[in-house]
Amino acid sequence: MVGEAEMEKEFEAKARIQQQQQKQPPQRNNSGIAFRAPQEQFTKDDFEMGKVYGVGSYSKVVRAKKKDTGNVYAMKIMDKKFITKENKTSYVKLERIVLDQLDHPGIIRIYFTFQDTYSLYMALESCEGGELFDLITRKGRLSEDEACFYAAEVIDALEYMHSLGLIHRDIKPENLLLTADGHIKIADFGSVKPTKECQITVLPNTSNERACSFVGTAAYVPPEVLNSSPATFGNDLWALGCTIYQMLSGSSPFKDASEWLIFQRIIARDLKLPEYFSDAARDLIDKLLDMDPSKRLGAGPGGYAALKKHPFFKGIDWKNLRQSPAPRNARELNAADDDDAQDSPWNLSHIGGGSVHQQVIPNGINGATSSSESQSRISKLAKIDSFDSRWNEFLESGESIVMISKLKRLQKLTNKKVQLILTDKPKLICVDPTKMMTKGSSVIWSSNLSDLSIQVTDSSHFKITTSKKVMSFEDAKERAWQWDKAIESLQHGQ
Repeated sequence: MVGEAEMEKEFEAKARIQQQQQKQPPQRNNSGIAFRAPQEQFTKDDFEMGKVYGVGSYSKVVRAKKKDTGNVYAMKIMDKKFITKENKTSYVKLERIVLDQLDHPGIIRIYFTFQDTYSLYMALESCEGGELFDLITRKGRLSEDEACFYAAEVIDALEYMHSLGLIHRDIKPENLLLTADGHIKIADFGSVKPTKECQITVLPNTSNERACSFVGTAAYVPPEVLNSSPATFGNDLWALGCTIYQMLSGSSPFKDASEWLIFQRIIARDLKLPEYFSDAARDLIDKLLDMDPSKRLGAGPGGYAALKKHPFFKGIDWKNLRQSPAPRNARELNAADDDDAQDSPWNLSHIGGGSVHQQVIPNGINGATSSSESQSRISKLAKIDSFDSRWNEFLESGESIVMISKLKRLQKLTNKKVQLILTDKPKLICVDPTKMMTKGSSVIWSSNLSDLSIQVTDSSHFKITTSKKVMSFEDAKERAWQWDKAIESLQHGQ
């Protein structure tokens, strides 16, 4: 990692100060404060880089097989230039340090790191079962027995994290991965927040956040965060409630046409529970989505013991949870033929629908700030500097990818999967991913709105119209409105 030698010295100095102040040894790493997951002298040529699992604002994750051992990893590759330019160094350091010290079967493991001139590499545990999000998407919705099992495993891991004084802050189905045998692991610790009572050793100044900032994903952000309140364990419990709702229904509880409308529904607690939810499920979700974070089940009286005793979890063997057989559908998903190299087994940050790391203006949701101004701040998309080399051949010199996704192009006779790429030129490129060829001419437009228009039918469907053609698309991950905002922001030169 960049400056890791200096980072370790800083880490050791901080630990010595803590030891002097507390007159007790550090919680971990008490032998030279060495990282459990070492920095190696590997190069990317030591690995067979496979399919891209996911692309984020400054990173991508690929399947990587070590040539000499055959070991398979999920390799998180981070762009040094982007990290420095966008001041993300503290997030990268904190994620690396926290993952190194966490030791729980329900949390993704880090094995080692290395770097080259352009990139940082973080070798993570490969979860071949894919994202819980993809499982929900393919099945439509899960049974209550399935949701109960997965929720219990998330609770087991959250209880461990919270006991150490860590708040994840981005719990959602995309960040819940399935192992090959169908058990849940929490991933993506880029938003993790240590509390003042944190029991693991962290470096000083690893968070550059302002007092009124927030991270998370729009549909899972709790109301107190929108009002600029400090992060608490209740943030994760709210997101857990949203995730259980999504497992049972197939969509998030506050789903709407835009982030702004989602936030309005969250603040108003505009919550509708489907009639087919059992009484136990309705009661659990209601208590997790309490507007007061201190009263949410798991954070209120009785803590996690009260949460585990809820009737929804009747029959769960908490002491032997990880030894219990997982639902079969996870293994079936793992065995299924995955012809989608981009919409992957797992994805750290879905572009356009991923994690939000934006400043929230005080009273910006309830106060004087206009909706368009707040929406613009919240939905701003980070560019990727031609990050994924798989698509570089379709870019011009200096051109950067703003948004990329595998979509279904809807035609009269056949529907075909295509890779839609939005660049900062601005330009739209429609690629046949099987042949790595463009589908017809690239769509290029100027700032004149009449050259191109986009119409969104619902969260999954949108239509692009130019003077020469009309193209209809379906996005299985429901990011139609993100495509709309990304294209319009480029048209307006934002």
